[in-house]
Amino acid sequence: MKAGASPELFRKLPSVDELIGMPAVRSLTEVYARDSVVDAARAVLARLRQEITSGLLDDGSLKLALSGSAAAVEAQLRESLKYSLQAVINATGVILHTNLGRAPLSDSAIDHIRDTAAAYSNLEYDLASGARGKRDVHIDRLFQKLLYDGPPSESQPCVSTIVVNNNAAAVLLALNTLAEGGEVIVSRGELVEIGDSFRIPEVMTKSGATLREVGTTNRTRIADYEAAITERTRLLLRVHRSNFEITGFTEEAPTAELAALARRRSIPLMEDLGSGSLLDLRFVGISGEPGVLDSLHAGVDIVTYSGDKLLGGPQAGLISGGSDLIARLRSNALFRALRVDKLTYAALEATLISYVRRDHDAIPILRMMRATKEEIGRRAEELAKCIDSPKLKTEIVDGESLLGGGAAPSCVLPTRLLALAAEGTSTEELCMRLRACDPPVIGRVEEGRVVLDLRTVFPEQDATLASALSRIAA
Repeated sequence: MKAGASPELFRKLPSVDELIGMPAVRSLTEVYARDSVVDAARAVLARLRQEITSGLLDDGSLKLALSGSAAAVEAQLRESLKYSLQAVINATGVILHTNLGRAPLSDSAIDHIRDTAAAYSNLEYDLASGARGKRDVHIDRLFQKLLYDGPPSESQPCVSTIVVNNNAAAVLLALNTLAEGGEVIVSRGELVEIGDSFRIPEVMTKSGATLREVGTTNRTRIADYEAAITERTRLLLRVHRSNFEITGFTEEAPTAELAALARRRSIPLMEDLGSGSLLDLRFVGISGEPGVLDSLHAGVDIVTYSGDKLLGGPQAGLISGGSDLIARLRSNALFRALRVDKLTYAALEATLISYVRRDHDAIPILRMMRATKEEIGRRAEELAKCIDSPKLKTEIVDGESLLGGGAAPSCVLPTRLLALAAEGTSTEELCMRLRACDPPVIGRVEEGRVVLDLRTVFPEQDATLASALSRIAA
């Protein structure tokens, strides 16, 4: 107890039962579960004890606090039972921000989720025959359209696609199915670790396959792969270095040469693309990021990639490849453990339909990538005009947006930033105030200032953001 805190004050605090017995508090049990009301009452009393201990309450202020104890319990109830997962305004300029949920879904995806989640659906029911169906058909038919640009041939065999819960699961399922008990050959320079300690060698161990490293960190030739092939080799693996680049004195075997080697030795070639774009990203000025079609056209047998990165859909792991190999993956018992539910299929189906229709602007991340520096600058200028306070200084400056999500780590998109500086307030405190808004605003710190990049802010959020900044300025 802090010196000066009177023991008499503690004795004036009611017990939990006494607080619960107050008519205004007891009435809360008609709306909330009694256990929740009891927990809230305990929290309120604990806070009062802490304030007494800290010397923040005297006899008069304690009396005032106790008179509002019923309201405090109700406020505590609302706080404890509100959603923890909530929408935020992403003003970081990182389009695929992993910590902020990566790709936001399109309106059509949200509508399709609502329609199929609020009722029963034909997830595994064939409406034509009235018999049990397969959930894969809802998206495989669309991938058939997107991953073919001609009839099946030796260089472009019939391709199928299945879905699991994320790309790590896709890699695990493919390795376990195709290489359990055997060796997988991979370049030493591709043994990557990405977010949250996801390491390719560790996933390979869990799959039951044995890693066979070839080459060096910066140089791996086709001859290195060929020399490492033995009777135990089950798979050649290429891993896209999604969150870093090796530059300088480097060399790697072209994918087409690896595919030719795999065919000669009758060994499947698998590529973990990670991000997995369905479009040529050069249309937004981003080069060097391989797409799913690039890999399949080069002769890769199995490609794994994410649904919530460059594809712009829900979290999912997608596996596209030759129909015979995909059939083997589908028959693995792991597939059932890793499969996704109707909500993911609904969101993914709607996203793919936008691709088939070539309605790319319907997909939020593609729309954000296509936004020009000038468009973003005009919105930033309009936002700055809404802040009329000498306490919050604003400036429009040039900057760069990032793709994020491990995609094209060295590529940036030119943008215009709204830089903020509050008189007598540190950047850390200003960021904290932004995060305390409703909805929270997440920016970034650059050169000692808080900056907001409107590339990742939806235009319909501009008014909400302006209101939040005006309140902070006031």
